Formats: sequence, structure tokens, C-alpha cells
Amino acid sequence: MNKVYPSAAAALEGLTFDGMTVMAGGFGLCGIPENLIIALRDSGAKDLTAISNNAGVDDFGLGLLLQTRQIKKMVSSYVGENATFERQYLDGDLELEFNPQGTLAERIRAGGAGIPGFYTKTGVGTLIAEGKEHKDFNGETYIMETGLVSDVSLVKAWKADKEGNLIFRKTARNFNPMMATAGKTTVVEVEELVEIGELDPDQIHTPGIFVDRIVAGSFEKRIEQRTIREA
Repeated sequence: MNKVYPSAAAALEGLTFDGMTVMAGGFGLCGIPENLIIALRDSGAKDLTAISNNAGVDDFGLGLLLQTRQIKKMVSSYVGENATFERQYLDGDLELEFNPQGTLAERIRAGGAGIPGFYTKTGVGTLIAEGKEHKDFNGETYIMETGLVSDVSLVKAWKADKEGNLIFRKTARNFNPMMATAGKTTVVEVEELVEIGELDPDQIHTPGIFVDRIVAGSFEKRIEQRTIREA
């Protein structure tokens, strides 16, 4: 089966629909599937539930989907850097399911592993715990969190072969490997696409069994914040 597509738009063809749940890798603007996000915006799909660490910035990353009001709900752990996000949330136009960052990562990992729920101490005694099942283990109180899955996971990798075996680069790995396992369909954009057999098996982070579609792209790799000292 050919997994390689000529463009991000072609890679998403037939996968997007109103009300879908989408995962998008990245931390800030590092390791985001920027081409696939633009293709998702251009698909016109609306009322999206977006699962991502954050929502990019106003004019880049998932922030583009907030500008067009295609996102109905965010499941995330950081909501700074985006005035559009803030305005829509405060106006009641955007739902937010807020997660501690480690909890969000584990919810995604659990979803990919077929684990429907797990207990954690993180959030006990805070707003995070409201409405969730509490249980005591060895004298300590835990809350139950549920695993997360998506209709489509949008993933950014550094290298891939044509079978979909993936290698991520440094901190751009972040949430991408877990999301690749948690999507009913996983679409990956890569910087370098090689022939099957060219990747060292010991260096592969995500096996191709988790990947459905691949597209090679060029990337702006915008820096979220640049802080320099005076000369």
C-alpha cells in the first residue's frame, strides 16, 4: 500500500469532517505539523475538538484554525501566547478542557495503548479534580483520568521511510510519538523521506504500523519567542 501523498491537502483528502477530533503534535511552535494544519484549515471542517499541548500563536499553527473559528473545543495544557484563544474563551465561544501537562501526555499515551482510564494524584484538591472519580490507594487520594483518541492525528517527524517508520529530532519529538499511536488515522509530514531500509532500525522512534499517510514538506519553523541580550 502506498502511504506517500504529493501534498498535505491530498494527505487529508477524505479524512476531514465537521465535529471531528484531531490531535496535533508540537510544543509551542516546535515540532508542529504546520503544513497539515494549513490543509485542515483549507478543508473547511468546523466544530473541531483539537487535542494539543497549546494552540500555537495568533497567526501560526493551530492559531490559524482559531482565526477561522473552526475549533469548537481545545483539550490542552497551556493557553498562553494566543490572544485569539483568550478572547474566544472569555466570550464563551471556545470550550477548554484544561490538563496538567503530564496528565495530557499520559492520557494520549493511554489512548494509544488501549487503556480507557488511569488514576493519578496530579490535580487532587484543585479545579482539575471536579466531577472526576476519586479513589484512595494506600492512604493517598487519586483521581481518574480517561485515555484520549482522535479521528485523525497530525504528526511532524524529521525523517521517515516510505513504510512510515519515523525518526524525530531532539525536542521536536515532544507529543508527536504518542499522538501517532492514538489516532484512528495518523497522517505525518516529514522533512526527509527515504527509501525503505535506509533508516537504522535502532534509531526508529515510531514504527510504520502506526502511520497511514505521509507527506514530505518544507517548513518555516517559526520561533515562538526570541530573547537576546544587548550587545
